[in-house]
Amino acid sequence: MQGPAGTLGLLLLLVVLLIALISLARAARVVAQYEKGLVLRLGRYRATVGSGLTFLVPVIEDLIKVDMRERVISVEPQKVITKDNVSVTVDAVIYYRIIDPVKSTFEVQNFGFAATTLAQTNLRNLIGDKSLDETLTARDLINANLRAVLDEATNTWGVKVTRVEVQKIDPPADITEAMSRQMKAERDKRANILEAEGVKQAAILQSEGVRQSEILRAEGDAQAKVLRATADAKAIELVSNAAEQFFKDRAEVSKKLDVLNTVLAGQTKFIVPAGSDLVNVLGLDDRTVVPVKK
Repeated sequence: MQGPAGTLGLLLLLVVLLIALISLARAARVVAQYEKGLVLRLGRYRATVGSGLTFLVPVIEDLIKVDMRERVISVEPQKVITKDNVSVTVDAVIYYRIIDPVKSTFEVQNFGFAATTLAQTNLRNLIGDKSLDETLTARDLINANLRAVLDEATNTWGVKVTRVEVQKIDPPADITEAMSRQMKAERDKRANILEAEGVKQAAILQSEGVRQSEILRAEGDAQAKVLRATADAKAIELVSNAAEQFFKDRAEVSKKLDVLNTVLAGQTKFIVPAGSDLVNVLGLDDRTVVPVKK
């Protein structure tokens, strides 16, 4: 059997082991893939560790984990006066990521609050230099200018502003209603212009169609006249050729008659060979012609 001294020694050993286990548990830290670990020794920065298992010196060392992923800050809506004295409500969102975990931890106490305040101040300055129309149409320019200002200001904090988006720029209700009426009037104007342009184009096309139709009709009439003239000329040529042939034959017969009339003048009897052309010319037939025997 163990005495009181042995029992006390066992208890002390158990206490030491428990303290050792607690110290080991506190010394072992796990840094996630998207984090960086800042090791502090007695409150002073000592080193930066990457993801994985890290062992610290118990009691005198501590670990601060810094999330390196891109984050979003929402800038609350605020009233801003434009250059032409119109009050508009503006809000924005800021996208950023930490590029230097040491600076982001030790150079600024609350980056979210600092960035929001800086964005609101610069929004007032940027929109205050523009009229309402310029503000509504230059959203991309405002985003780019605000991002450049914030990025330059937060560079010393180890933070990179990747993007700034102005979500809404809301004028007062009466201004919005007036703008709606103006936009409706512009749309009606464009519709009327397009309608008038369509009527104009239709009239031009119709006129062009009528002109082309008249041209084609005139060309058709001209071609018809040419064809008729050609047919008439051909007919006249045929008639002329036929008449020329007919009158030539008649002229030859008339000439023969004149010769016979001169030669046979005073003769009472005529000897005409049977089958002679003269028989036909004189209008004789076979009954009135006496055949001549050889």
